[in-house]
Amino acid sequence: MAATATIAGVVATSSVALAAAPAGPSPKPVPASQAMTALPTAPVEDVIVTYKSKAAEAGSNAAARSDAAAKAEETGESLSFERRLAGGAALVDLGGETSKKDVADVMAAFRADPSVASVEPDIRAYAMAVTPNDTDYAKQWDLFEATGGMNVPGAWDKGTGTGVTVAVIDTGYAAHTDLAANVVSGYDFISSSADARDGNGRDSDAKDEGDWNATAGECGTGSTASNSSWHGTHVAGTIGATANNSKGIAGIAYSAKIQPVRVLGKCGGSSSDIADAITWASGGTVPGVAANATPSKVINLSLGGASSTCPSVYQTAINGAVSRGTTVVVAAGNSNANASGFTPANCAGVINVASTSREGNRSFYSNYGSIIDVSAPGGETRRATDTPGTITTPENGILSTLNSGTTTQSAENYKPYQGTSMAAPHIAGLAALLKSAKSTLTPAEIEGAIKSNARPLPGTCTGGCGSGIADATKTVNAVTGTGPVPGGTTFSNATNVTISDNATVTSSIPVTGRTGNAPAALKVDVDIKHTWRGDLVVDLVAPDGTVRNLKASSSSDSADNVITTYTVDAASEVANGTWKLQVRDVASGDTGYIDTWSLTF
Repeated sequence: MAATATIAGVVATSSVALAAAPAGPSPKPVPASQAMTALPTAPVEDVIVTYKSKAAEAGSNAAARSDAAAKAEETGESLSFERRLAGGAALVDLGGETSKKDVADVMAAFRADPSVASVEPDIRAYAMAVTPNDTDYAKQWDLFEATGGMNVPGAWDKGTGTGVTVAVIDTGYAAHTDLAANVVSGYDFISSSADARDGNGRDSDAKDEGDWNATAGECGTGSTASNSSWHGTHVAGTIGATANNSKGIAGIAYSAKIQPVRVLGKCGGSSSDIADAITWASGGTVPGVAANATPSKVINLSLGGASSTCPSVYQTAINGAVSRGTTVVVAAGNSNANASGFTPANCAGVINVASTSREGNRSFYSNYGSIIDVSAPGGETRRATDTPGTITTPENGILSTLNSGTTTQSAENYKPYQGTSMAAPHIAGLAALLKSAKSTLTPAEIEGAIKSNARPLPGTCTGGCGSGIADATKTVNAVTGTGPVPGGTTFSNATNVTISDNATVTSSIPVTGRTGNAPAALKVDVDIKHTWRGDLVVDLVAPDGTVRNLKASSSSDSADNVITTYTVDAASEVANGTWKLQVRDVASGDTGYIDTWSLTF
């Protein structure tokens, strides 16, 4: 549930049973047309209907309204067309409290319509964080400590986030003097006035009105009474709190602008609102909403819900954001479970972030798995064996900006929280530093650089923590070509490439700015998600077409994924030019995708 003062390390999800995930532990990119087929346990008030492109309802609100009326007559339910989403889908109101059977009947009616591509419930997402207490830079171990920190101070010589806007899609903004100078106008995308608590639903005021719950059960089965978390303000402080102002804390990208985009209120937030917020924040068009005057080049999503697949409404919005040059960072989740069961962490095109402790271990609550891209400090305000709800180690949490109000806003303050919600903004802040230092970087290049320059966890991680703990200084140095850079300069490609059965695919990296030939110990980092990796032959193709085999096929290798570093003698090759990773699938029955790969010279 949403963060509270009494819950530490708690799962921040809604319970949603969706269509079965692809076989094996490594989910593949979800097609935009894939829809959810089961229902969340929390009440469903709307469904999202995507019509086939040639259907009249796909482009006509009148036709969509007429279709909703027809389905209402067919099912006996009070259905009505509510609005068009940014991705083109229609949001259909179910008319208030509806039983699971009634919702299932409505969804079945839409699925049976040959004009409908998909239908899915408008699920809810919740803040992924937890609570506690204290202040100032000396306590920000997450930025500078050698063991569990992210090596941030050294990166500030190359950039501090100037010229980059970061959207914090969250609970909104609680006024704070350590953030005010960096905050730009945002938007409130909560369409339900009751959940928004501002009396009018969507508007241009991103003020956090509080996400408290008065009684247990009011937000669905298992929900508890809780105080307001001011979650979005805490996340924002980690990214962009003002530095060198003789108070409070320093944000990782302390010269970046923060754009609060409100999607989480009472009982979390809906996928339809969150998807529209992603589109708007990245400069896309949302029906009925004025264009974003300051589009964000980085989006932070410290939120999520349970789902075995990525809903198409999320994937469509994320695809659009990435196509507009916006890097999307997502929290992995706090359930100590495989992140493949949580969304939007399991969507393609995002940087999925797990949490680590001050000791450099995977945080006891953090989700894990093969879809984790990288880890960052998320803290532990209690030990795994301590009583849930207690706060025994506040010094090991992530200190950031907050508000002291229990329900509505009161005095500003600072407190340490724990959660993958706290880890994600570390990576969003680093993405802003990279974009500030080199404005031409694409989202794929930013993701690749962060992953390629991460360091192994000094502690332990069971289940998979991605490429390791992000290293801000090493990453910024790598993309700016400055030194000293341990391991040399890294060139990356993080654009997913689907590997179909018995197919050959390639992913390219253009290398520029080098002199002479490639090194005799060229490092090739490969991250390929694929069940039964023995099906794969992996080659490196030099700019002149020379092929060097990295991995042969093997009928007996049934393990999942190729995630490793190869060392190649490429001294006979000119460094500059287009290098390719070539992957051949030589058997049937298993598929996957190239997630990311890089070359380090």
